[in-house]
Amino acid sequence: MKLFDVYPLFDINLVKGEGSWVWDDKGKKYLDLYGGHAVISIGHTHPHYVEKIASQLNRIGFYSNSVQNHLQGELADKLGVLSGCNSYALFLCNSGAEANENALKLASFHNGRKKVIAFSKGFHGRTSLAVAATDNPSIVAPVNADHQVTILPLNDDHALKQALEKRDVAAVIVEGIQGVGGVKAPTANFLRKIRALCDETGTQMILDEVQSGYGRSGKFFAFQYSDVKPDMITMAKGMGNGFPIAGVLVGPHIEAKHGMLGTTFGGNHLACAAGIAVLDVIKEENLLKHATEMGAYITEALGDVSGIKNILGRGLMIGLELDIPCADVRKSLLFEHGIFTGSSSNKNTIRILPALNLQKAEADLFITAIKEVLSKAFVS
Repeated sequence: MKLFDVYPLFDINLVKGEGSWVWDDKGKKYLDLYGGHAVISIGHTHPHYVEKIASQLNRIGFYSNSVQNHLQGELADKLGVLSGCNSYALFLCNSGAEANENALKLASFHNGRKKVIAFSKGFHGRTSLAVAATDNPSIVAPVNADHQVTILPLNDDHALKQALEKRDVAAVIVEGIQGVGGVKAPTANFLRKIRALCDETGTQMILDEVQSGYGRSGKFFAFQYSDVKPDMITMAKGMGNGFPIAGVLVGPHIEAKHGMLGTTFGGNHLACAAGIAVLDVIKEENLLKHATEMGAYITEALGDVSGIKNILGRGLMIGLELDIPCADVRKSLLFEHGIFTGSSSNKNTIRILPALNLQKAEADLFITAIKEVLSKAFVS
C-alpha cells in the first residue's frame, strides 16, 4: 500500500530531536525554527515532558470519557492559573480543527443561529465548518461550501458592523495572530470592535489561538495584548509539544448539557500528561518572558537587513516579509545552512516559529544565515 499523496515533502527523514535541534537518518543536524507548524513549544524531547509521558504510560495510557480522569482536572487548574482564564471551563479534544468546530457548534447551540463570520486569509482547520470558515477555496470541498459563512476583510470595522446588524450571526471567529495568513494580526481596536458588536447583537466571539496561543506571542494568548474577553478561546498546537491535544475554553455564560459535545480520544491520560508537562515547563522556565525577549532580539537584529521589507508578529511568532518570493530563500536556509523555517499564503513571507526556549546562540545562527542568503539573493 502506498500513502495518499497530499503533502509536498522535503527529501529529509527525521529520526531524532533534542531542544531546538533535529537529526535525519544520515546523521545531519538541523536547527528547527518551525517546530512542525508551531507545535514544538518546549523543545524536542524535553526531559520533564518525556518523564511525564513515560511514567503515565506505565500506569494507564487511555480510557474513554465515560469515567473520571483526575489528570483533566489538574490540567484545567494549571491552565486556568497560567493563562489567567480561570473563569472559563475547559473542553478537551484532539486538534485545532476539532476545537474550532466545537466552538462554532457551541455558539450555535447558545444563540440558535447558523451564520458565521470569519476573515480574509484566515485558517481555522480542515473539518466541515472549520474549513468553510477558512479563506482558501482550494481546500473547501463542495460538501463544505453550503455552510453560511461570510469572509470579511480583517480590521474593517464598517464591514463587520454591516454583517452583524441583522442579528442573525452565531459567531465571529478570528485568529489572535494569523499563521497561515502570513503573521497578520487584528488590531487591538478591531478586537474591541468585535467584542462590542457581538455584545450588541447577541453574537459569540471566538478567538482562534490554535497557533498564536500557549505563549507563542509572549502572552499566554495573543489576544491578551488587548483588553477583550472572548466568549470562547480555541487552542491546540503548542499545547502538547507534539502529542495530539486541543481544547476550547468556554465562557461561564454558555451552559453545558450532557451529550452536547463528545470525543473518544480527547483528554485521554497520555494527552493530559503531555499537556501538564508543557504547562509545568512554561511556568518553571518562565517561557512567556523568554519568548518576548528572544522575539525582540531577533526582530531588532533583522530590522535593517536589506531584502526584508517588513517584520510581523509578536514574541516567537515572527513573519519576515521579503522583497522577493521566499521559496528559494527557505531552500537555501534548509539545504545550505540546515535551518527549518515555514512558509505562508503570502509567498514572500517566511514564518519563524521556534520552541519558546530557543537560545540566543541558536537565534544568532539563523540571523547570520539569513543575512548571508539574502545578500546572495540580491547580488545582481
